[in-house]
Amino acid sequence: MVQFPDKIREVFEACDGRIDYRDEVYCKPVIGVSANRAEGTSRVADAYINSVIKAGCVPLIIPGFADLELLSQICDLCDGILLTGGGDISPDLLGEVALPEVGTPNEERDRQEIALCYIAMQRQIPLLGICRGMQVINVACGGKNYQDIAKQHYSTPITHSQSEARNVATHRVEIVDNSLLKSIFECDSLMTNSFHHQAVKEVAPDFIVNARSEDGVIEGIEKPFYPVLGVQWHPEPMAAEDLDRQLLVFYWLFNEAQIYRRAKGFHKWALSLDSHCDTPMFFNEGVNIADNDLRVQTNIPRMIEGGLDASCMVAYIKQEERSAEGLKCATDKCKGIIDKLLRQIGEAYHAVQVRNRKELLYAKDLGKKGIFVGIENGYGIGKDISLLKYYKEKGIIYLTLCHNGDNDICDSAKGNGEHNGVSDFGKEVIAELNRLGIMVDLSHANEKSFYDALELSKAPIIASHSSCRAICNHPRNLTDDQIVALAKKGGVMQICIYDHFLNDDGIASVKTIADHIDHVVKLVGMNHVGIGTDFDGGGGVPGCNATNEIINLTCELIRRGYSDFDLKKIWGENFLRVLDEVEKIAE
Repeated sequence: MVQFPDKIREVFEACDGRIDYRDEVYCKPVIGVSANRAEGTSRVADAYINSVIKAGCVPLIIPGFADLELLSQICDLCDGILLTGGGDISPDLLGEVALPEVGTPNEERDRQEIALCYIAMQRQIPLLGICRGMQVINVACGGKNYQDIAKQHYSTPITHSQSEARNVATHRVEIVDNSLLKSIFECDSLMTNSFHHQAVKEVAPDFIVNARSEDGVIEGIEKPFYPVLGVQWHPEPMAAEDLDRQLLVFYWLFNEAQIYRRAKGFHKWALSLDSHCDTPMFFNEGVNIADNDLRVQTNIPRMIEGGLDASCMVAYIKQEERSAEGLKCATDKCKGIIDKLLRQIGEAYHAVQVRNRKELLYAKDLGKKGIFVGIENGYGIGKDISLLKYYKEKGIIYLTLCHNGDNDICDSAKGNGEHNGVSDFGKEVIAELNRLGIMVDLSHANEKSFYDALELSKAPIIASHSSCRAICNHPRNLTDDQIVALAKKGGVMQICIYDHFLNDDGIASVKTIADHIDHVVKLVGMNHVGIGTDFDGGGGVPGCNATNEIINLTCELIRRGYSDFDLKKIWGENFLRVLDEVEKIAE
């Protein structure tokens, strides 16, 4: 048995019974803290570490290296990222000639922190930049910085590189109304310290200025609806010593990291799916779902980054003429899109086609992303009902009866009411869908078609991407009466995140999506709502503008008090329940 010296034994005995690893360590959010590099070392000032700890987080120092793969693995461990202060950013990385006033840059640190910014922004990891850290965020996201304030800004009585101690505030910053920073500090201005001669010149796209000094120098930036914040001063020396209110910015990081940690954990254990995206529309432009192609909002890499387990990719068929030639063109196009999609799924290492809950669970166990296949617009079957069996064999799980315009099945919300609802042919289609175990999708249908289909279908129906007309008065949205009727029949509506279906003025955000979910939950309960993004078909709003950003919606729902059990229903259980019932009825 090992014999410890008395002093060491006293340390062990003092800890005995007091360490609860679950509560005291593992449940606290982990903050990755970027290290400075000097004299062959990676180092971080104690004030940063102490402030992170005081705010309730676990600091994880990220040493100085720029290997993207290793940084990515480190970020897997992090619930938040803190970019610390330090030396000047290399003008070479900005495509500029260095001024004499620029200090000796450390390009490896520049590359590392730019990479950390990229990873954090792609995964929605809460990000706080302090002094240099704010400047790094700005340039990494496409903004421009001053190399030297005195030479490139204008003369000012304010000293931005003070000689006083680091915990002494020397000048005032004015905080912008309606900003995140204003909500954190709850004041109009703040006395701060100042240790910089570089500064933000032009904020990156989609960022805003949240604070300025009295001479106009930008003192803070943020990205609305995203967990990204930068401050030019150093709050950590004052926060570490409980001076003023500077710890509040670290509390913000703690709160965001705690929510992100829970959301990240949820997406690891629970099934999550998006019931409608139009990515196959871009196949003719060379898009492949296996590629990290930023031209599209949904692909396998973005699903991995966002923690989404499955996406229902549809063969969208635009409503055209219903002549014999037009119908043949529509059915040929529908078959061609589905064949291309199935071929891409078959060639993708990280994806597999799924048709039901069991296959999706198996895909998740294998660490692969599930791709459901659907058809948007019954125009894709023309007048040949036997094609439904062909598409069922291809694995489609739902048929959207119509799109923007009446077809041979039913009337559209943007049609002329040709059939006064579902046509005689449409009645046969619904019966065959029930027989085959294919879900009936009523997004895009007008109200008469909606109620007709609800009455005709023996199985519950879905609205794969529709929102609430009570909030946004658009004919594509469902009225409260429709939502109640849908729920009584056991159906589910998947909230569409197209901005003009979310708000009358077309200005929406991740918060607006949550408003629509709240409305459905209050109206008919938790069992009849989900998410159908309409990505690559017009969907996407600030805060949730691509599949890698869907975790931001989970975070917003957590802020509103939704439990993991609630989230599980919203993110897929309700949709899968309907799919289960449709398959059962078909049997």
